[in-house]
Amino acid sequence: MFNNHKSYNRMYREGELTLGLHIPLENFKMRTPTLERQVELVQKADDYGFTALWLRDVLLKDPYFLDPAVGQIYDMLIYGTHLLGQTKRIALGTSALVLPLRHPLRSAKEVATIEALFPERLILGISSGDRRADFKGLGVDHATRGDQFKESLRIMEQALYHNYPTIDSSYGEVHEATLVPRPKKRIPTMITGFAQQDMDWLGKHGDGWMYYPQAPFAQQQVLNDWRESGQTHGKGFRPFSMPMHLDLAHDPDELPTPIRLGFRVGRNQLIKLLEAYRAIGVNHLFFALFDGQRPADEVIEELGEYVLPHFPSLS
Repeated sequence: MFNNHKSYNRMYREGELTLGLHIPLENFKMRTPTLERQVELVQKADDYGFTALWLRDVLLKDPYFLDPAVGQIYDMLIYGTHLLGQTKRIALGTSALVLPLRHPLRSAKEVATIEALFPERLILGISSGDRRADFKGLGVDHATRGDQFKESLRIMEQALYHNYPTIDSSYGEVHEATLVPRPKKRIPTMITGFAQQDMDWLGKHGDGWMYYPQAPFAQQQVLNDWRESGQTHGKGFRPFSMPMHLDLAHDPDELPTPIRLGFRVGRNQLIKLLEAYRAIGVNHLFFALFDGQRPADEVIEELGEYVLPHFPSLS
């Protein structure tokens, strides 16, 4: 389906692993990030050959949420478009667009516009959302977000990929009208987490799956379930992505130590860890530098010089 999609082809191939980065490129440790030098660091990452930048869809700062961070502060799609305009090849990944909090026709319009301005550089991660303050602020029922997710995805894809569709939904109606612009080809759409669905539904509807970070042994089980769900529905290869928080140690041989959602580890041991993830079938892994001890520019340079050559972009 995505044989001619340049970002997908740089990121995803069965049996291979590529690397990306999570915005902000900053070790802000649960505080509000400063976003200093982000364009400079993003350009450096692009030059090294990291394949994607991943941004979060966070509306409100909620100090009572388990993760009180505010994403990258700015609106994900607007800021992501800005970063695309400052770079050459690196893709924008949404991690993830919270469908119940956005009108599906607006979502379709926005992603189609990005696709038109920056062809084949958008990887569309989607989710049902979990931050209650955002739902409450927008007057959206949190308890029914799973059903809203399914309906929103259906409408968004009808608008994106069908000319003059007939849409009757709780969001509104479309008759004798069509979305402009419309993408020339399908935008790779990766479901994040379970989105309040079961694995069978994910296997039927997802172009790929993104799941939360776990150690390789635990991740292998959910990955096996994902692959089996695709086989059940007669699907071929569909990629698996995951984030990982990274505190890159100065000592290149320091063994991995678990931290929040990832590891503190030296670069040589990190290569071995990434090889383990590749062996179980992880196709793309993106580093969050939020909890690191070292400046982000040092970490990006060390990853680019010593780690990325073992896991290069695929085209």
